[in-house]
Amino acid sequence: MYEIKTFLKNTCIMRVIVKDLINLDSVVLVPFMLYIYVYKTLFWRFSAALGFLFLAALLLCPCHLCREGHLVSEAFRCHLSSQELHLRKKMKDNVAEEHLYLAFSHQYRDSIFPLHTSISLFLLSYCDCKLFKVFLVPTGEDVGDQCVTKSLAGDLEVHLISRCQLPVVVQSCTLPAVVVKDDKFCRAGLSVVLRHIIQKTFEADPSKKDVLELLGFKKTCLKACAEVSQWTRLCEISIPLAVERFLTASPEHCQAIPPDILLLERKLGEPVRVHNDDKIRRQKLQQQKAGAKAAVPVLGEEASEELKAEVHEHPPSSLELNVAFSKLLAQEAPEAINREAPHIRRTKTSDLPLLDHVFAEGLYFTVADLVLLPCIHQFLVSSKKQGKNLVNLPLISSWYRRVQEVPGVKKAAGKCNMELLQLPELVSAPEEQLQDSTSVPDELDEDNEDSHFIGGPRPTMTKLMENGIEAKFSPHPCPSWTLDWTSLPSAVSPGEGKMSRDRALRKQQQLNNLVAAVTKLAKSGDLIVDFCSGGGHVGIVLAYMMPSCQVILIENKELSLIRAKDRSDELGLNNIWFIQANLDYFNGSFNIGVALHACGVATDMVMEHCLRARAAFVISPCCYGFIQNTVKFKYPRSHQFKEILSYKEHMILCRFADQTAVQLPPERRLIGKQCMGLVDLDRAWAAEEHNYSVQVISMEPESCSPKNNMFVGIPA
Repeated sequence: MYEIKTFLKNTCIMRVIVKDLINLDSVVLVPFMLYIYVYKTLFWRFSAALGFLFLAALLLCPCHLCREGHLVSEAFRCHLSSQELHLRKKMKDNVAEEHLYLAFSHQYRDSIFPLHTSISLFLLSYCDCKLFKVFLVPTGEDVGDQCVTKSLAGDLEVHLISRCQLPVVVQSCTLPAVVVKDDKFCRAGLSVVLRHIIQKTFEADPSKKDVLELLGFKKTCLKACAEVSQWTRLCEISIPLAVERFLTASPEHCQAIPPDILLLERKLGEPVRVHNDDKIRRQKLQQQKAGAKAAVPVLGEEASEELKAEVHEHPPSSLELNVAFSKLLAQEAPEAINREAPHIRRTKTSDLPLLDHVFAEGLYFTVADLVLLPCIHQFLVSSKKQGKNLVNLPLISSWYRRVQEVPGVKKAAGKCNMELLQLPELVSAPEEQLQDSTSVPDELDEDNEDSHFIGGPRPTMTKLMENGIEAKFSPHPCPSWTLDWTSLPSAVSPGEGKMSRDRALRKQQQLNNLVAAVTKLAKSGDLIVDFCSGGGHVGIVLAYMMPSCQVILIENKELSLIRAKDRSDELGLNNIWFIQANLDYFNGSFNIGVALHACGVATDMVMEHCLRARAAFVISPCCYGFIQNTVKFKYPRSHQFKEILSYKEHMILCRFADQTAVQLPPERRLIGKQCMGLVDLDRAWAAEEHNYSVQVISMEPESCSPKNNMFVGIPA
């Protein structure tokens, strides 16, 4: 008893200290600390039950434990109940304000077009998500309510809205899009919207861990933008468009399998790379050596009868299937054999058997499968109706059958009126027949030519110099111009946050250059777009300094944009909008485009948006080493450079343009700066071919960043 009295006395003292530090109520702190004490002192002396009984008595029985005379049990319960109700009410209010806007052109069989809309509705059904108020935005005229009602099955309530009735921030975006009611934060594009639906579903009901697992390892499934990631582009853009074209083509033009479908078939045949795959591959090797077969997952009582029937009707026949289904059933993947044999442990990784695809991204079921299913379903239904032989697509057929076995997929399909096909098991076609089928388009193949760039930049620079081309920079229009940072609110300064003092100073110097250039170009009423905005360093300064202009921040990373919005809210800015989207999903008109350190190809994407909108631009490039040929961009960009340099020679310039870090020798940094100038000169000349006047300028002071080039482009 002496120990308990001493502990209670110390607890009251500590409660006062902690309460001052973190404003924690004593009725929460005291029971928690008492439980820790009981667990430590009584658990091992008596039993676990005694410790829990002591805590239960503490919470249920009114008693005076503190000098203030708090009734712990009653106050503790009331404290928790009020906080829980407050949080639930706040969450409910926030969720109810989410509006989802989907394009609607027509209905074909059991799908709504465009297919991005069918995919979004299918995910809502799979997640059993009712958190969003859904609006359909007809792309044509005279679409009646009855047509829309028939198009949507289940209890999902939808509303018709015309394009002109959309929130202004949404009107600049390609649908689907999500926006909080009466807010300025919009999420646009299929991948961004689907990932948001998944995250909101889990936040509203944390027990739906299977929904969160759709985002894959490290929650990165379909996170990379389509311009950078071939896989995102295939799932998000290429497959849906290919299927839509296939369904609308005349019979004589849809005889061949679309190249993008063949590309998916090829992807499903590639070896799987997953986290910790070395362990699984060793299990597979040991299983092969032992001649053992993977065990069928043992379903627990919580598994539905439908799921048990599905799994036993189609039992996994490989280690990969065993691992995949074990995760779907929230079980640990069983070991093939308890302990690896010595010769298995000594086997080199390069000699281990490769893993086969179970689902689209590898072993595990992800949102990519839910994106592909409505598309592949429509393709298969149409192919079956036309009597096409699917012998060239054995892997897609197996994937299609396997996805149907995933819990919840058939139920979601039923809600969406999708009558899933029961395909027979196909045998792979002979190699000669596969070679005769339609080939994958060149632009979708990885550019293996000149994939290794060996050699220094001097021969390339000399070649350009012999043709009269050298890096040249225009004089800075206002080298000494600077904002009075000391007079600005802290939320305007880039130092707001975790940025070091030195880095914040350099960021201020970079902003001085961009803001000075934009200030000279802008006039009242202009719409300014901050592309690749990150945390909003550029956009927030522009919105604060030019209240008569409207500013839009576009960024793919959600957390960065949320931080920018928090800073904007702190400043009370009313002339700023936020769009989380890949650049391709912004299609609005604007007057000035700005970007600070747009990485690699992103600089060319920003310039393309500005050229298309006939907008002026102020852009600072970055990450030249990431520049490479893409579906949309081929390098060199300008006619002058194309006549002199090959792709390989231009890539050598790009690689060495990144050699400007302050740690490098001065001579090497100078060569890097010259390479930067040449790469950006090529970009400037490409813009001038579209009737623009472009200057390439060095920021002042040049020490503000190793990547200190800046474009200023004005349409003629």
